Amino acid sequence: MYGYGYGFNGWYLLVILMAVLTMIAQGNVTSTFNKYAKVANSRGYTGADVAKMLLQQNGIYDVRVEQIGGSLTDHYDPVKKVIRLSQPVYGSRSISALGVAAHETGHAVQHAKGYVPLTLRSAIFPVVSFSSKIAMPLFIIGLLLAAFIQSYTLALVGALLFGFVVLFQIITLPVEFNASARALKMLGDYNYLEQSEVKGARKVLSAAAMTYVAAAAASIVQLLRLLAIIGVGRRND
Repeated sequence: MYGYGYGFNGWYLLVILMAVLTMIAQGNVTSTFNKYAKVANSRGYTGADVAKMLLQQNGIYDVRVEQIGGSLTDHYDPVKKVIRLSQPVYGSRSISALGVAAHETGHAVQHAKGYVPLTLRSAIFPVVSFSSKIAMPLFIIGLLLAAFIQSYTLALVGALLFGFVVLFQIITLPVEFNASARALKMLGDYNYLEQSEVKGARKVLSAAAMTYVAAAAASIVQLLRLLAIIGVGRRND
């Protein structure tokens, strides 16, 4: 049981590296957003203006646009059909605001058109919401029990439940990249931004996308580490 190699080994180094990369990605999206939040778009539109107009131009009339508190808390709620824009986006005329607003509208367009990855992500969300809360506690309890019952079944169940979290994050990648691609195309095609301004919006959305990539990579590494711990434990028993 105790010959696991729980010490400071390659797995720990990899987990720490993934955590650092995630923090770097999060820092980059904040700094990039803040940089272009200081640059007003030449058309004078606010984030809310763009979201509402893009919805209409895509024939979507049953989605509301609301303001919420916080920063970088913007999201689309497919259940209530609401685009929620944070305070720095809703009433702002910055390039960052228009990029984020168009991105969230891109999710609404995905929903309206039945974009398969979004549909799949929404379908597994209830399972993921449940498994994300109990996966690690089950895993830890399973390891503790293994010292007495020589069975890693409970720990394995915990690891497999964590696998749903990983699956959700992997499915999220095409959803986010596609929403950004739609956003940039709409901003350019409908002339909400000049082409030079679209480049700034692209940098904001690309930085945001990298946070999802980093989070998915970190979760994959964590899942592999959990399975490795179970495998080593079984071999040592």
